[in-house]
Amino acid sequence: QVQLVESGGGSVQPGGSLTLSCAASGAPFSFLTMAWYRQTPGNERELVARFTHLGISTYADTVKGRFAISANFASKASWLLMNRLKSEDTAVYYCNFATDSRDFWGQGTQVTVSS
Repeated sequence: QVQLVESGGGSVQPGGSLTLSCAASGAPFSFLTMAWYRQTPGNERELVARFTHLGISTYADTVKGRFAISANFASKASWLLMNRLKSEDTAVYYCNFATDSRDFWGQGTQVTVSS
Protein backbone atom coordinates (compact mmCIF):
# COMPACT_ATOMS: atom_id res chain seq x y z
CA GLN A 1 0.00 0.00 0.00
CA VAL A 2 1.42 3.34 -1.06
CA GLN A 3 1.61 6.01 1.62
CA LEU A 4 2.81 9.58 1.43
CA VAL A 5 3.84 11.06 4.75
CA GLU A 6 4.21 14.80 5.12
CA SER A 7 5.99 16.81 7.78
CA GLY A 8 7.19 20.33 8.45
CA GLY A 9 4.02 22.34 8.79
CA GLY A 10 3.43 24.77 11.61
CA SER A 11 2.96 28.40 12.53
CA VAL A 12 5.23 31.19 11.39
CA GLN A 13 5.17 34.97 11.31
CA PRO A 14 4.80 36.85 8.04
CA GLY A 15 8.12 37.00 6.25
CA GLY A 16 9.27 33.75 7.78
CA SER A 17 10.18 30.44 6.17
CA LEU A 18 9.10 26.81 6.41
CA THR A 19 10.13 23.66 4.61
CA LEU A 20 7.63 20.88 4.00
CA SER A 21 8.73 17.31 3.35
CA CYS A 22 6.94 14.38 1.79
CA ALA A 23 8.19 10.82 1.54
CA ALA A 24 6.57 7.84 -0.14
CA SER A 25 6.64 4.30 1.10
CA GLY A 26 5.28 1.05 -0.28
CA ALA A 27 5.65 2.09 -3.94
CA PRO A 28 7.38 -0.56 -6.08
CA PHE A 29 7.18 1.73 -9.12
CA SER A 30 8.59 5.11 -10.12
CA PHE A 31 6.79 8.41 -10.02
CA LEU A 32 6.78 10.84 -12.93
CA THR A 33 5.76 13.98 -11.08
CA MET A 34 5.82 15.24 -7.52
CA ALA A 35 3.68 18.20 -6.61
CA TRP A 36 2.36 20.29 -3.75
CA TYR A 37 -1.19 21.61 -3.47
CA ARG A 38 -2.93 23.69 -0.84
CA GLN A 39 -6.48 24.16 0.27
CA THR A 40 -8.33 26.67 2.44
CA PRO A 41 -11.80 26.18 3.90
CA GLY A 42 -14.53 26.49 1.31
CA ASN A 43 -12.11 26.50 -1.61
CA GLU A 44 -10.85 23.93 -4.06
CA ARG A 45 -7.41 22.44 -3.75
CA GLU A 46 -4.97 24.44 -5.86
CA LEU A 47 -1.62 23.56 -7.35
CA VAL A 48 1.31 25.31 -5.70
CA ALA A 49 4.29 23.69 -7.43
CA ARG A 50 5.12 20.66 -9.53
CA PHE A 51 8.40 18.94 -10.37
CA THR A 52 8.72 16.37 -13.15
CA HIS A 53 11.16 13.50 -13.50
CA LEU A 54 12.68 15.48 -16.40
CA GLY A 55 13.66 18.22 -14.00
CA ILE A 56 11.00 20.72 -15.00
CA SER A 57 9.40 22.78 -12.24
CA THR A 58 6.31 24.94 -12.43
CA TYR A 59 4.78 27.27 -9.86
CA ALA A 60 1.54 29.07 -9.19
CA ASP A 61 1.91 32.78 -9.91
CA THR A 62 1.16 33.57 -6.28
CA VAL A 63 4.28 31.77 -5.04
CA LYS A 64 6.79 32.36 -7.84
CA GLY A 65 10.05 33.72 -6.52
CA ARG A 66 9.18 32.76 -2.93
CA PHE A 67 8.71 28.97 -2.98
CA ALA A 68 11.05 26.32 -4.34
CA ILE A 69 10.19 22.69 -4.99
CA SER A 70 12.76 19.93 -5.07
CA ALA A 71 12.48 16.18 -5.45
CA ASN A 72 14.48 13.01 -5.39
CA PHE A 73 12.76 10.48 -7.60
CA ALA A 74 15.14 7.69 -6.62
CA SER A 75 14.34 8.03 -2.93
CA LYS A 76 10.73 9.08 -3.63
CA ALA A 77 10.74 12.27 -1.62
CA SER A 78 9.94 15.90 -2.22
CA TRP A 79 10.42 19.17 -0.39
CA LEU A 80 8.77 22.55 -0.60
CA LEU A 81 10.85 25.46 0.66
CA MET A 82 8.60 28.40 1.44
CA ASN A 83 10.19 31.81 1.94
CA ARG A 84 8.75 35.26 2.61
CA LEU A 85 5.51 33.71 3.78
CA LYS A 86 2.36 35.79 3.72
CA SER A 87 -0.90 35.46 5.60
CA GLU A 88 -2.57 34.37 2.37
CA ASP A 89 -0.27 31.33 2.28
CA THR A 90 -2.17 29.94 5.27
CA ALA A 91 -3.67 26.62 4.19
CA VAL A 92 -3.46 22.87 4.48
CA TYR A 93 -0.68 21.70 2.17
CA TYR A 94 -0.82 18.32 0.44
CA CYS A 95 1.81 16.48 -1.53
CA ASN A 96 0.81 14.53 -4.61
CA PHE A 97 2.97 11.96 -6.38
CA ALA A 98 1.85 10.65 -9.76
CA THR A 99 2.66 7.91 -12.22
CA ASP A 100 1.31 7.85 -15.76
CA SER A 101 -1.93 6.28 -14.55
CA ARG A 102 -2.38 6.94 -10.85
CA ASP A 103 -1.73 9.55 -8.27
CA PHE A 104 -1.42 9.51 -4.49
CA TRP A 105 -1.99 12.11 -1.79
CA GLY A 106 -0.42 12.87 1.52
CA GLN A 107 -2.52 13.44 4.61
CA GLY A 108 -2.03 17.19 4.60
CA THR A 109 -0.12 19.49 6.91
CA GLN A 110 -1.32 22.82 8.26
CA VAL A 111 0.67 25.97 7.56
CA THR A 112 -0.42 29.08 9.43
CA VAL A 113 1.12 32.47 8.76
CA SER A 114 0.12 34.99 11.38
CA SER A 115 1.59 37.69 13.55
